[in-house]
Amino acid sequence: MSFFRNLLIRFGLSDVSAERTPISVFLLDDDERRHRWFEKRFEGDVLTVTETVEEAKKFLEAVAFDAIFLDHDLLPRHYETNDHDDYANTGYAIAEWLNERGDLQRAATIIVHTRNADAAIPMVKKLRESGRNVEYCAFPMLDLKIKNYWKR
Repeated sequence: MSFFRNLLIRFGLSDVSAERTPISVFLLDDDERRHRWFEKRFEGDVLTVTETVEEAKKFLEAVAFDAIFLDHDLLPRHYETNDHDDYANTGYAIAEWLNERGDLQRAATIIVHTRNADAAIPMVKKLRESGRNVEYCAFPMLDLKIKNYWKR
């Protein structure tokens, strides 16, 4: 750094923050409003949005992501109760699949962001079985989590 730049920084006349490089973000969520919400939060990054388990598997197998956001409830009937036999069409299916495919997405930070805490905890446990960096964050708190992890 030049002497002049050091002086500007010392007197608070220059910005020392650095813009981070773009990251690759994956989202599994069926809510189009949330799609737009994520697009705003990750503007300038590469965001891949999927709504189904099968579509998610294709991208997670083909592309390395820095951040993965998983919702549990992917169909309207999932919002009513967890007492259904349709787990193959929920975010839990992706948690199981990633657990079985230990070679995929090892470096990604995974956040389960569903409002359904009862379903989120088994997803987190399943992903942690394979040693992944994963946590649950209720959707209303997600904005703060993103700002802390991926500052702009």
